[in-house]
Amino acid sequence: MRRLGIDAMGGDYAPRVVVEGALLSLQYIDSDTRLVLFGDEGLIRQVMSEKGAPADAFDIVHTTEVIGMDDHPAKAYNQKADSSIRVGYQYLQEHKIDGFASAGATGAMLVGAMYSVQTVRGVIRPAISALISTIDGGCFLLLDVGLNVDCKPDVLEQYGLLGSAYAETVLGKANPRVALLNIGEEKEKGNLATKAAHELMAENGSYNFVGNIEANEIFTGNKADVVVCDGFVGNTILKQTEGFYELARIRGLNDDYINRLNYEFVGGTAVLGINAVVLIGHGRSSALAIQNMIRQTEKTVKSGLVEKLQDTFRNF
Repeated sequence: MRRLGIDAMGGDYAPRVVVEGALLSLQYIDSDTRLVLFGDEGLIRQVMSEKGAPADAFDIVHTTEVIGMDDHPAKAYNQKADSSIRVGYQYLQEHKIDGFASAGATGAMLVGAMYSVQTVRGVIRPAISALISTIDGGCFLLLDVGLNVDCKPDVLEQYGLLGSAYAETVLGKANPRVALLNIGEEKEKGNLATKAAHELMAENGSYNFVGNIEANEIFTGNKADVVVCDGFVGNTILKQTEGFYELARIRGLNDDYINRLNYEFVGGTAVLGINAVVLIGHGRSSALAIQNMIRQTEKTVKSGLVEKLQDTFRNF
């Protein structure tokens, strides 16, 4: 039995939309996957009752505290021992669940990852990744998208390895193409960090590095399956993509590709480089987004990504 932990108290509209999204996901996840909801059992069961869900639809771990978006991440994680995030990570650390997902406080989720399951041995810094649709019907993985706003060249080099492993195991891409986001295709272009990173990535040999890529080409799907950059640039691209989708929606544009830029269809971003599967969703997640976050969590657990990364960095 595969068990996925879900923070029922995470997000702007929790626990209602989390429970609704979890119920929606039941028609898509495997029959041997069991959802474990962490949060206020009374509130969770109230929503379940309103939706006509059977009492045994989920396993529920009752918690009495919530880490809010405005809480200091480290202090709240340490002080709120019975919060849904803290207890969820405890279960993950003790292997009582196989993955953990939350649309709650991103900072607290990252603190929890570092305190509990910790970084894969050999990884300098973990990264937050994001899947973004391409015009050819596929997608590319962008990392980092906000965890490390300043990155040294050796960190960017490792991001190539993290992203390549994800693309291979989770996305099923053979020999995925890894590119470094830069202001030009030539290896001489960029600042000191990207020029040094290009040199390291070209010499690495552990993944299929295809060189620099410019921002106007990342959405085509023609050149890269994985795009590496620092967290400042990555977060800017991610938010700009989300903003473009919102503008198109406001203007009434109905286009298959633009519609696929809706974050709800991805659901969550994976934290790469830690010893467990952890996904973080948008704070404003809808039930649809929660549903897809859960499905993405299951897919990542089934892929064996963590074991792949542990084996890869054992020999790195």
